[in-house]
Amino acid sequence: MQNKTVLILPGRMGSGPLHWQSLWAQQFGDTVVEQHDWMRPLRGDWLARLEEVLADLSAPVYLVAHSLGCIQVAAWAGISTNTHKVKGALLVAPADIEAPHSADVLSSWRPIEMKPLPFRACVAASQNDPFCATERAQDFAKAWHANLIHVGSIGHVNADSQLGDWPEGRAVLNDFMKEKEDGH
Repeated sequence: MQNKTVLILPGRMGSGPLHWQSLWAQQFGDTVVEQHDWMRPLRGDWLARLEEVLADLSAPVYLVAHSLGCIQVAAWAGISTNTHKVKGALLVAPADIEAPHSADVLSSWRPIEMKPLPFRACVAASQNDPFCATERAQDFAKAWHANLIHVGSIGHVNADSQLGDWPEGRAVLNDFMKEKEDGH
């Protein structure tokens, strides 16, 4: 595969050392987009940080987002001047921050951007995610014009799901990148 940059976009509280995103960064050299404040994520700060990182990169870039990171991608895509650098996004376990149980600390993220993404995307959703009902994940995929992959009943697809380096997810990303290279 040609030179590609894979940017890892964790959700609120970041991805700890046992999270598949952290393991991918270690194993594959993917770049984690670090945020100033993981505990009290402000939409404007997170969008500015992603724009700053992308401004210094050249295509092709692939985004791998988890939870709030998926919502970040949707919001960022609506305002960025760098979306042309992104060739695809794997959006894993998007957090429904508009749900009644959502933390008040996420209020700056509402409403969720529900417009088509200007690049190819795939939403990977668990059927028993406590932070996003299956129907809501389907709504996100439809609004973002993303393919939807059901990954089974594995919770929030995080370290608590005990996925290790989640080889099934990496295979989805690799296939996604290969298809884009092939022009499909």
